[in-house]
Amino acid sequence: MRGPSGMLASRAWRLPARTARLRLTLLYGGLFLACGAGLLTITYVLSEQAIGQRDAVRAPASSAVPSLVPVHPVEPKPGSHAAASLAVTDRDVTRQLAAQRASDLHHLLVSSGIALALVAVLAILIGWYVAGRVLAPIRTITTTARRISASNLHERLALVDADEEFKQLGDTLDDLLARLEAAFEAQRHFVANASHELRTPIAWEQTLLQVALAEPKPTNAAMREACEKVLEASKQQQGLVEGLLTLATSERELDHHEPIDLADLVDAVLVTARAEADRHDIEITAAITPAPTNGHPALLERLITNLIDNAIRYNSPGGGVHVQTATTPSGHAHLVVSNTGPEIQPTDIQRLFEPFQRLKVERTNGRSGHGLGLSIVKAIAAAHHAQLTAQPRPDGGLKVEVRFRS
Repeated sequence: MRGPSGMLASRAWRLPARTARLRLTLLYGGLFLACGAGLLTITYVLSEQAIGQRDAVRAPASSAVPSLVPVHPVEPKPGSHAAASLAVTDRDVTRQLAAQRASDLHHLLVSSGIALALVAVLAILIGWYVAGRVLAPIRTITTTARRISASNLHERLALVDADEEFKQLGDTLDDLLARLEAAFEAQRHFVANASHELRTPIAWEQTLLQVALAEPKPTNAAMREACEKVLEASKQQQGLVEGLLTLATSERELDHHEPIDLADLVDAVLVTARAEADRHDIEITAAITPAPTNGHPALLERLITNLIDNAIRYNSPGGGVHVQTATTPSGHAHLVVSNTGPEIQPTDIQRLFEPFQRLKVERTNGRSGHGLGLSIVKAIAAAHHAQLTAQPRPDGGLKVEVRFRS
């Protein structure tokens, strides 16, 4: 077993964490050492050549004997004492020059190596400092991102003085946080409303059953009536759950696209919608022209169905619904559904497309919806990157337009 001293020693010898700052510092130091070594090699080679040329010029000059009086050179006889002395002198001069040359190059190499080592240490320290300054925005982003949670998604990085690349990263993360905040807020609102909407039919069912069971001797007719009411409440719950599932499906990214014509979908939906409109004295008119686009057929059919059903439900007896499909000059599909009906305030338009939001107006069929129809339309349009606009008509009713971009 290792004792405390062994544990301290192991911690002391542990390598530092391989952070981005350490890697950048080592990169800066390695590049500087490589460039310094290359410069030192070039300097050494050039100095060696310069010293060699200097020695080549100095050697004959040093072996020459200066004389003020011109004399006739006398060739020493081979084997004579003068010839031997001259040969020894030339060898001594050559040896001295070679030794001086080696000493100069050694001194140059040692001095340059020491200077390179000192500057390399300084370069590593400067590199550590510069890397810290460069990575400072990253540390700010990391610290702020760790602090932000689901309870304080309103906080932002708000990088102002950072470099352009880091500012773009910070702005991107701020946009992501804004979308997350909106998604969390919508989820809280959605769950609260869904819980309220589901609680009402469940409580109604419990009340019906309790009343039926409270009778000492319930008749078959009373039990049948209670079962029919419970079945009606169950159907409402089923419709609500289906609407919630459709809304959740519509808000996801589409995984299926195919070419489709909105005119064909509108024709198919109107077959059923006309029968419902006739029962409530509503006239449906249509101006259908080809409107090709790409999308999810089932979801687009649900979008059209919800718009037409909403136009029939929130209408006046003897009123009308107009449906139009066309292609814009830019070649994009265009769908318009408008209806007559009660007057709608412009301030209420945005609320109509939120889940479980219903206006306090009379319905032609008397049935209470769940407030999910137009929110599903909004989600499907957003999933298809379509532009959804709505505006109240001057004489009452609503006009909804969906412009597709593909």
